[in-house]
Amino acid sequence: MRTLICGSMAYDTIMVFGDRFKNHILPEQIHILNVAFLVPEMRREFGGCAGNIAYNLKLLGGEPLIMATVGDDSAPYLYRLKQQGMDVSHVREVPGSFTAQAFITTDLDDNQITAFHPGAMNHSHENKVADAAGVGLGILAPDGRDGMLSHAREFHAAGVPFIFDPGQGLPMFDGAELLEFLKLADYCTVNDYEAKLVCERTGCDLPELATHVRALIVTLGGNGSRIYADGQRIDIPSVKPDAVIDPTGCGDAYRAGLLYGIGHDLGWEKTGRLASVMGAIKIAHRGGQNHKPGRDEIAARYEAAFGATPW
Repeated sequence: MRTLICGSMAYDTIMVFGDRFKNHILPEQIHILNVAFLVPEMRREFGGCAGNIAYNLKLLGGEPLIMATVGDDSAPYLYRLKQQGMDVSHVREVPGSFTAQAFITTDLDDNQITAFHPGAMNHSHENKVADAAGVGLGILAPDGRDGMLSHAREFHAAGVPFIFDPGQGLPMFDGAELLEFLKLADYCTVNDYEAKLVCERTGCDLPELATHVRALIVTLGGNGSRIYADGQRIDIPSVKPDAVIDPTGCGDAYRAGLLYGIGHDLGWEKTGRLASVMGAIKIAHRGGQNHKPGRDEIAARYEAAFGATPW
């Protein structure tokens, strides 16, 4: 099944400062803050929610179709996607812009200072869901505000079931807009903090929010996840990772598992467990797209955790 993934593509530039920010930022002088950090360690990762989700869905054997906007600097990313056998026909290049990118500086206490430039992401509304033929499932991941609103309505108008995944884009929307998303979507996935924020903004509790969609999925980090579907709550256990290296992109890996399970009618318990396995595999690697398990390895990890095969 071809799965349309609407969301961001981005570069993540990650720098490590070999000291602690607190040793260089004077609290009494923050009104005239002017500091520089030497960062001898730096790496650049391919990221963005759409890129990460598509990467993981491809590992599972799915057919991801990315719909995103990128800038003049997108050639390395597009080359990588093509090398992986991805269809990039709906990745729109916006002349005169940069691909969205985050610049993250981390200190020895794992504190982070991040600057994010949306760039071409602000043009995401120029893409149209109806232009993607043969799509049976979709996901609306964090993207430009106008693009998220228009793509939700276009998914619904086209009759394509989709997951609403607001992620870090959630603060852009008020309660009425969030309820509109839920009424248009077939599924919704949020982490526990985002779930609290959605409840606060809409004035609804989780069981009530779940009535608007076929399933509401709430991830709980190392405590697993919960799926509210068919009037029931299904508790999904976490899977022990080989190592805890980098949580970046774990949520996107989890969402790829959801998409594969939904697209292949695996049922909610098996779908949630497959998503949990994908998150556990990802967290043992740096960056959102550097883990490389094949389907056989994913199946073996699932069987080791749950005593059965995923498909």
